[in-house]
Amino acid sequence: MVKRTTLELINKYSKSFNTDFDHNKKFMAELNIGVSKKMRNKVAGYATRVVKSDLIAIEVEGEVEPENI
Repeated sequence: MVKRTTLELINKYSKSFNTDFDHNKKFMAELNIGVSKKMRNKVAGYATRVVKSDLIAIEVEGEVEPENI
């Protein structure tokens, strides 16, 4: 449930999440989607992890040089 909810929110509010857990937690509180504090923190933590992994993937793609055919 945490992963599904997080991915839906990231798709909907992609510019609002970043790599800072506290920022993501405050943003989740502002959304007021009616989840418990524990669930809000889990979603904020997972969103932080997803955003960080996406940034790392983008950096790796930029470093790889395309092969000449």
